[in-house]
Amino acid sequence: MTNREIARRLRETADLMEIAGEDPFRIRSYRRGADAVDQCPQAISGLIVEPKKILELPGIGKGLLAAIQELLTQGKLELREQLLQRYRPGMLELLQISGLGPKTIALIFERFQASSVDEVEKLARAGQLRTLPRMGEQSEAKILQGIEVWRKVSGRFLLNQAEAAAEAAKEWMLGIAEISSLTIAGSLRRGMETIGDVDLLACGEKLQGAAREAAGEHFVAMPGVEQVLGQGAEKASVRLHTGLQIDLRWLTPESLGAGLQYFTGSQAHNIALRGRAVQRGWKLNEYGLMQDEHIIAGETEAAIYQALGLEWIPPELRENSGELEAAEQGKLPRLVEVADLRGDVHMHTVASDGKSSIEEMADAALARGCEYIAITEHSQALAMARGLDAARARKHIQLIRDADAIYRQGRKPSTGGPERPLRIFTGLEVDILADGRLDMDNDVLAEMDVVIGSLHSKFDLPPAAMTRRILRAIENPHLRILGHLTARRLLRRAAVEFDFEAVLAACARAGVALEINASPERLDLNDRLARRCGQAGVPVVISTDAHQPRHFEHMRYGVLLARRAWLEPAQVLNTRGPDAFLAALRPR
Repeated sequence: MTNREIARRLRETADLMEIAGEDPFRIRSYRRGADAVDQCPQAISGLIVEPKKILELPGIGKGLLAAIQELLTQGKLELREQLLQRYRPGMLELLQISGLGPKTIALIFERFQASSVDEVEKLARAGQLRTLPRMGEQSEAKILQGIEVWRKVSGRFLLNQAEAAAEAAKEWMLGIAEISSLTIAGSLRRGMETIGDVDLLACGEKLQGAAREAAGEHFVAMPGVEQVLGQGAEKASVRLHTGLQIDLRWLTPESLGAGLQYFTGSQAHNIALRGRAVQRGWKLNEYGLMQDEHIIAGETEAAIYQALGLEWIPPELRENSGELEAAEQGKLPRLVEVADLRGDVHMHTVASDGKSSIEEMADAALARGCEYIAITEHSQALAMARGLDAARARKHIQLIRDADAIYRQGRKPSTGGPERPLRIFTGLEVDILADGRLDMDNDVLAEMDVVIGSLHSKFDLPPAAMTRRILRAIENPHLRILGHLTARRLLRRAAVEFDFEAVLAACARAGVALEINASPERLDLNDRLARRCGQAGVPVVISTDAHQPRHFEHMRYGVLLARRAWLEPAQVLNTRGPDAFLAALRPR
């Protein structure tokens, strides 16, 4: 069981305890413990033989240690099971719906004994939820909207969740000597923002007969498997206890490229590619590009594309959105890569809702090879995130400048190697208020190197009002970047509605950049909107929105999205060095 899975079980237990009205102190302890497990750089499962090390984690006492040991040894937590039996498993689905927190769910259960999505939806459509304390017609409508979003995304998983499961499966299977290659395919390889299932392709000269059967038995015995969906000569399928399905397919070396191309997709791309083959009197499938029974190409993807008169097309572009025509003309873009990025300019520290200090974030950035970062705390309107008012912002500016004076002289990365300088820019992620004003005095904003404007509230404004709100924010001369513009939370909250083309035009006129937020829970802008930025000549910034050092790892998800958007390095501002980056932003 991974740290993330342990933390999820602890959080679910805390939510169920809150629904049950149990001791608030105990509930908080479970949530603090979940945070500690989630942030632990080591695998908790590996520390179980050294319980003292687990007790050293902040927020972990003997009670939580016992709960973690129970999860790791029994695969379940008795307290969680008892609460689920009391309230029924549907409670966990209700907790996934935007607008339904534990206290609201407790109210609904106490009054109506409803504990499933269907039951709550029926009550909302009948207008009965608005009769509860602190509820009204608007709250009822938000719950219905949340249920609608949940139904659309149910059974899908965030990119990082699917990636972690795929990598764990790969590690488990690489112990099979007959497997010479094990490759991730499907929507995960294309970098889709959410994943329905994971496709793994196994290949090996000796992966035949009894060896393949033994490998299949090993696969279905993988830790975390809840159900074996199928096991045969061509593939094996399992469902993990998280609900994610993993399919393992067997390929021969002569068909590896064809299978990788076929199972990577997308369906629209594959149909168009097969059409090119048919025009030449050939056929293309998972076994190869063939003329009658003769295989023209199949061992590599590149050979298949070349035979069809195309450059090899990166997986992120395979959506039948112009990539075949560009590949035929030799005009595919040189897509941005993680190695092109030189800085990260959206992150938080303990001054607002981050988990680490300025120095800890700076050290982690150095270890990742950054040349510069910007510390961008929340502003005062986001009280729940301890947002900064003007006085605290000014003090924080000085702390950042003091740290910058030290780090720009050169520090040794925590991973070793020579000393390197790091620039630390002052910044703020300022709330865009409902009327479009920025949530900070202009004289304070004028002192900041990087001002990001973001939406954190009032997501239900009508499209015309939301457009006016964003356009007014752009008019503020201190705004330099629009952060996670659509405010979506994948699998939780839909994007806000506004006139994106009007906003894009305003950004082009004002010199405001747009952010690709690399957090796997956001990935905002989406690939379609980010591609429009590239087409309109509006620069983007790829940022992690890191709240702790581990979040720097998320940068690759933002890069995946940028690649799906056809973006090249020159179109991403933080591929520049520190001085060139500042110079490329809207002039102060």
